[in-house]
Amino acid sequence: MNELNTVVESAQSAFGQALTPADLENAKALFLGKSGRITELMKGMASLPVEQKKSQGAAINLAKQAIESALNARRQALADAQLQAQLAAEAFDVTLPGRQRGQGGLHPVSLTLERIEAIFGSMGFEVAQGPEIESDWFNFTALNTPEDHPARSMHDTFYVEGGTATAPNLLRTHTSPMQIRHAVQHVKRHRAALGASAEGLFCGTMPEIRVIAPGRTYRVDSDATHSPMFHQCEGLWVGENVSFKDLKFVFTDFCRIFFESSDLMLRFRPSFFPFTEPSAEIDIQFQNGPLAGRWLEVAGSGQVHPNVVRNMGLDPEKFIGFAFGMGPDRLTMLRYGVNDLRLFFDGDIRFLSQFQ
Repeated sequence: MNELNTVVESAQSAFGQALTPADLENAKALFLGKSGRITELMKGMASLPVEQKKSQGAAINLAKQAIESALNARRQALADAQLQAQLAAEAFDVTLPGRQRGQGGLHPVSLTLERIEAIFGSMGFEVAQGPEIESDWFNFTALNTPEDHPARSMHDTFYVEGGTATAPNLLRTHTSPMQIRHAVQHVKRHRAALGASAEGLFCGTMPEIRVIAPGRTYRVDSDATHSPMFHQCEGLWVGENVSFKDLKFVFTDFCRIFFESSDLMLRFRPSFFPFTEPSAEIDIQFQNGPLAGRWLEVAGSGQVHPNVVRNMGLDPEKFIGFAFGMGPDRLTMLRYGVNDLRLFFDGDIRFLSQFQ
């Protein structure tokens, strides 16, 4: 028994002197390995009498358990010491301010588009989205601008593959095509609901069409106030008794809410657009601030041309309405006092962060 006690004490001492896991494994081999002290004692039991084997075997097992317990305790102590050393090496000062990730925000033009949609939504207008690659029919012809119409020269644009030689596809020059697309679908739904014939112009009863179409548009133009890619928002209201008076009321209300100015003045100047007749440019005048007293053009408008009403599938003798088109980029410049349109598309974080 004294020999076993000595073996256990020797193992505990050897384990205590091990400073690394590798040293500990080497010390373990001296006592619990294939040629270790405990293994040798177990082999020596073969020459003992049967009664002595029983008591010696029990004593050796107790010694082995004590050695394994000391081994596990030292392993845990070395692991704890390694963890503490790692924590000390990687320690940081928690009293210092953290490095926060910058918070993003919406682009100023996106803020304007959201504001436009919210204001017109409160007036009962739907929001329509459509393709940016348009056919010649929707972009020009359906809007009373046939191939030989002089107004096409105002829409220098980007043509793309597809379509035909006489009806090519192009990047849309305005969002007005959505007026036609939305109105045609609106009429089809109500024809079907009424069980009316799909032939001829619709002259039955249906809910009014109120829709705005915001989105990107494209023309070959670039300077401080123009960009090859820009935004537009078209509006359309068609019904049986929609007049210029409604146009003036709706757009005046919109501008005063958008610019948060109840004394904002509007004027309608006679103009020409192929898809409206009569047509008018809309100017606004601020009564206060750096732009006070100046008339600023913000939109084009007019009563929807009878040919355009026909292309919507409606009878122009019964249905009448107005349309308008404005530039959200222009409105953003006026609202935030930006004097160069190109700043919106440069991607300069210093500029954009002002609007977060």
